[in-house]
Amino acid sequence: MLKKNIFILLSVLIASASFSQIYQPVKWTVEQKNTVGKTAEIQIHATIDEGWHLYGLNLPTGGPHPTSIVFEKMENASKVGELQATSKLQKQFDANFNMELNWYTNDAIFIQKIKFDDLSKVKIKGYIEFMACNDKSCLPPQKNPFSLGTTTTNVPAKAVVPAKPSDYWKPVIQELKSFGEGEGSNGATSLWLIFITGLIGGFLALLTPCVWPIIPMTVSFFLKRSGNRKLGQRDAVLYGLAIIFIYVLLGIFITLIFGASALNSLSTNAIFNLLFFALLVFFAISFFGAFEITLPSSWSTRLDAKADSTAGFMSILFMAFTLVLVSFSCTGPIIGTLLVQVSTSGSLLAPAIGMLGFAVALSIPFSLFALFPSWLKSMPRSGGWLNSVKVVLAFLELAFALKFLSVADLAYGWHILDREVFLTIWIVIFALLGFYLLGKIRFVHDSESKHTSVLGVFLSIISFAFSIYIIPGLWGAPLKAISAFAPPLYTQDFNLSNDDVHPAFTDYDLGMAYAAEKKLPVIVDFSGFGCVNCRKMEASVWTDPIVRELLKKDFVLISLFVDDKTSLAKPYTVLENGRTTSIETVGDKWSYLQRYKFGANAQPFYVMLDNKGIPLNKSYTFNESPASFIKWLKIIKK
Repeated sequence: MLKKNIFILLSVLIASASFSQIYQPVKWTVEQKNTVGKTAEIQIHATIDEGWHLYGLNLPTGGPHPTSIVFEKMENASKVGELQATSKLQKQFDANFNMELNWYTNDAIFIQKIKFDDLSKVKIKGYIEFMACNDKSCLPPQKNPFSLGTTTTNVPAKAVVPAKPSDYWKPVIQELKSFGEGEGSNGATSLWLIFITGLIGGFLALLTPCVWPIIPMTVSFFLKRSGNRKLGQRDAVLYGLAIIFIYVLLGIFITLIFGASALNSLSTNAIFNLLFFALLVFFAISFFGAFEITLPSSWSTRLDAKADSTAGFMSILFMAFTLVLVSFSCTGPIIGTLLVQVSTSGSLLAPAIGMLGFAVALSIPFSLFALFPSWLKSMPRSGGWLNSVKVVLAFLELAFALKFLSVADLAYGWHILDREVFLTIWIVIFALLGFYLLGKIRFVHDSESKHTSVLGVFLSIISFAFSIYIIPGLWGAPLKAISAFAPPLYTQDFNLSNDDVHPAFTDYDLGMAYAAEKKLPVIVDFSGFGCVNCRKMEASVWTDPIVRELLKKDFVLISLFVDDKTSLAKPYTVLENGRTTSIETVGDKWSYLQRYKFGANAQPFYVMLDNKGIPLNKSYTFNESPASFIKWLKIIKK
């Protein structure tokens, strides 16, 4: 099972690297055919590119994703019999999955018979979920919606393409490619930052009450078990590797569960951000001492018994699982926070890299104390200071949760957490944290007499200083250090700063019409309310005096938010890569524009166009260097 899951993940990663632009090897059409009296057939036809195959409707458990056709809504009609597949199904043993699989090549036709009283009143809505592979890689599972209705002819359901006021929407994917690879990609650096974030999370977990006492207990277990110091040291190193293996596996499963393509959209999905906000608040309340997050004790007891009854690496693996379960009440919130953050980074490797960093930090003490057992005597005893660590983490989780609430607030236009409100709450949170570190605030699990340590004084100074640093932001200071978390400056009612750059337009067609009138080139900024790197670019790059001057005087800046949940006055559908896609919100419209015209779907994404919509330079993504952005902007002056 593990081998199958890892193969799917690696295939998805290879496919993502190979197809940096959007690619669809399976194209679908859905139409009503063979109407006889009060019956007809719904034909779902897949056209499959050469070298690719589409999996069948029924596959063994643990294999790739089977094809499924779901009729969500069927008005004034009902199904007759089951869905029938009329194309030839190929069967073959797949060594990658170690099982016999079946699939279609070239094309596949599925037919569902329906009955009705009046064909003109029939309305059908559903979706096709499928997975396509070739000999080298697999694309992630995809969902393709379709609809039929109010038609009396045997023709495919047509997509309604929105009226275009001009040729500004004309695809320019090849023209953009002719300039070369996009400027400013910082993917490797991002993965390093994710690893370091995981590393910090692991070191924080070591300071919690649930993990600290396990260190001497487990090391002692291995030393006694072997009867030989060298073997004990070897087993302890294997134990550390087992911990790393478990947590990295958890990161891989996160990618498999969500789906590779979904991870890229999580950062701009308002509903997910609301769920993450609730989850982090739940973790914070737990760390404040209101309740403990615990797993059934029988789980750890059984694993402990397994560790005693088995030998070799398996016993060490069971012992590592025991550590994970016993420490879950403290590490769970930290792991949850880490996975929430890295899952919304848009990187497919992020969950695994984040868990690798976490596990490396967590496993280091177990290996080191086994190599040098005398160090155990010098360890400080567990006590109230460990509970203080939990409370500090609770404050941090509460502050971090607001970032996710802010994304949903911006996407839906609620305006309940504009920038000044967000900053005010953060000022209060970090001020309260400072008072707690000085011993002025106590919680139920704190000791009766709380004495302030030297470390507590220094940490309280940092906390108070951070609160004071935020205060000028209430009057419009850019606060570059927290630009990735705070709402953008334009949400602030009272702003004395002139450093920020506001887009001239948030509507593509209006902005392009204005550029044509003024005969100016255009910078189109595909952004998102939940896009962390977009906020960093705006705070670190756009506020540079030269960049600000260029954007304001030499270009028409158009910012398009792909996660804007404002409903369109007239929703429509488009035919995209052989499938029907619903365009219901402003964000859907701009996301489709990015895919259709430029063949990309990640944010931030900047394109430089002339006033007719033709690229003037390569695209630009994320890079916090103003000099690099200036060089990109000045290309038209050469």
